[in-house]
Amino acid sequence: MKNGRSKGQATAHDDPPSVVTAALPTVFGPAAEAVQVGLYIQQNGIFRYVNPFLARQFGYAIGELIGQRGPLDLLLAAADSFYLDTHSGADAGVSACEAMARRRDNSVFPVRIVSAPLMFGGRAATVGTVLDLSAQRAAEDKVRELANFDALTGLPNRRLLLDRLQQQVAAAEREAAPFALLSLDLDNFKRINDSFGHRVGDELLCAVAKRIGMAVRRIDTLARLGGDEFILVMPGANAAGAADLACRLIDACNKPFVIAGHDLTVTPSLGVTIFPQDGKDIGILLRNADVAMYKAKEQGRNTFQFYTAEMNAATFERLMLESSLRRAVRNAELELHYQPQINLANGRIVGVEALVRWRHPELGLIMPDRFIHVAEETGLINPIGDWVLGEACRQARAWMAAGLPPLVMAVNVAPEQFRQGGFVAAVAGALAGSGLDPDLLELEVTERTLMHDAEAHIGTMTALHRMGVELSLDDFGTGYSSLAYLKRFPVGKLKIDRSFVNDLEHDPDDRAIASTIVNMGRSLRLAVLAEGVETCEQLALLRTMGCELAQGFLFSRPLPAGEIIELLRQQPFLNKE
Repeated sequence: MKNGRSKGQATAHDDPPSVVTAALPTVFGPAAEAVQVGLYIQQNGIFRYVNPFLARQFGYAIGELIGQRGPLDLLLAAADSFYLDTHSGADAGVSACEAMARRRDNSVFPVRIVSAPLMFGGRAATVGTVLDLSAQRAAEDKVRELANFDALTGLPNRRLLLDRLQQQVAAAEREAAPFALLSLDLDNFKRINDSFGHRVGDELLCAVAKRIGMAVRRIDTLARLGGDEFILVMPGANAAGAADLACRLIDACNKPFVIAGHDLTVTPSLGVTIFPQDGKDIGILLRNADVAMYKAKEQGRNTFQFYTAEMNAATFERLMLESSLRRAVRNAELELHYQPQINLANGRIVGVEALVRWRHPELGLIMPDRFIHVAEETGLINPIGDWVLGEACRQARAWMAAGLPPLVMAVNVAPEQFRQGGFVAAVAGALAGSGLDPDLLELEVTERTLMHDAEAHIGTMTALHRMGVELSLDDFGTGYSSLAYLKRFPVGKLKIDRSFVNDLEHDPDDRAIASTIVNMGRSLRLAVLAEGVETCEQLALLRTMGCELAQGFLFSRPLPAGEIIELLRQQPFLNKE
C-alpha cells in the first residue's frame, strides 16, 4: 500500500480527526453515517472524513483511513494521474472518473469517483463519493457475452465471428497471406434429437464443440452459427493445412461420444474455402464454404470438399429449384401420372402406381428424380407427400364412380413422410376425404426406410395394417433386410427392384436373385411384383419363375389420369403372351 503522505503531507495546521467528526453535521448531516455509498472528505491528499460504508468497501477501520491515507492510496498506480487530472483543486468544479481501486486484501474492483470542492475548516478541501461498479461491470460483461458468444457451447457466435473475420481479412490483405475457412455440419443430427430428445442433442453439441476445440490451434477461431453448424477460421493456413485439419476433425468426431449413458457417433461434413482465391468478401467465403460442405454431403458424408466454381453454378440451380418447388406446392403445379400393374396370370390391370410429376410453367414436365431429393432436404416432402396421398385416393374413387371396376392404388411414401408423427392420421384423413376403401390403397415403403429403426416402424405398419391398408416393400433386395424382421413386418407384397430386372436375360446373378425373391415371397405368402419390365424376354423369365405381378414400359409408361382411363377400360394386356 502506498503511503498517503507522499501524495500530500498533513501539516501542523491540519485539523485532527476529532475536529472533523465534530464538524461533520454541517457538511453532510447525520444520514452520512447510514448511507450505502462511500463518502469522504479529503484535504491536502489525506482523508479528513470517511463514512462507515467507504471503510467497509475497502476493508479498513475508519481510524486507519482518516488522517492516515488519501484517495490515491486506494487506487491502482495507473489511475493516479487520471484522478489528479480530474480532481485538481478547489476551482475544478464537479469532477468524475472511473478507475480501478485496491482493497486492503489487495483485491481489485472498479469504482466511480465523483467529487466537488468545498471549504472545510476554513481551507480548500474536496468532498466525494465512491461507487462500487463491480455489479454493473459484471452485468455489462454478461451482456457482451450474450451478444458475442453462443449460450449453449460458449463458442463465438455469428456476430463475433464476423468481427474476427473482418480483422482476419484486413490482416491477410496487409500481409499478403492466405487463411482457410471451414464450414462443418454434423450429418443426420436431427435423428439424434428425434430419437433421444433435445437435451441429449444439446449435450452432444457441447461435447462435439469441446472435442473440435481441442483439435484446433490457439490462434484459430471456432464459432457456432446455430444448430449443428460450426465455422473454423485458420489464419495463415493454406490448402494443405486445411486438409490436414479437416482429416483430424473427421477422426475426432468419429470416436463415440458417451452422452446420458448412450454411445453416440456423429459424422461431420466439411467444406473448405481459401482466402483470397475463393473470395475476398466475407459473405462470399462463408457461402462458398457452405456450398462445398453440401457437396461433401452429396459425396456420401463424413468427408470434406474444397470449393470449386462449378459447385456454385450447381448450388445456384438447386436454390432456384427449391424456390420454384415451394411455389409449385402453393400453385398446384404438381400432377400425378399412373403406371399400370399387371397380373401375369391373365394380363389384367389390377392396380396402378401413382407417380408425381411437376408441370413447371417454363421448363415443362420435370421428373421426380430432379426434385424429390430437394423436397426431402427442405422439408417440402411432407406437404407434397400428403397431397399425393389425397389426390391418388380421390382419383381412384373417381374412376370407380365413372364405372371402372375397383383396382389397387399404389402410392410411394418417402422416408421422412413415413417417419412423421401424424402419418397414420394423414392416411386415415385421405381415405375419409375420398371415400376410398382402405383395402384399395397400397403404400409402397422402401426396404431401407423400414430397416432404419425397424422396431419403431413396426408400430406404424401395424396401425396401417389394422386400418386395412396394404403395405408393399419397395426396392426389395437392395436394403439388406433381416429375414426375422421381414417375418414380423405386416407387408403383403414385395417389389423386385428394377436393378435386378434390367439385365435379367443376360446376367445369371440377377436371375438367381429375382428367382430367390419370388420363392421367398411364395414361402411367406406374399405377392411379388417385378418393376422395370421392358422386354418380352424379361417377361417370359419372370413368368417362368412364377412371379405374380409386373409393371414397366413393356406395358405402358406412366400416363396422366385422362389418358390411362382408356387403358383401364380396354384392358389391352388380357391373355398377353
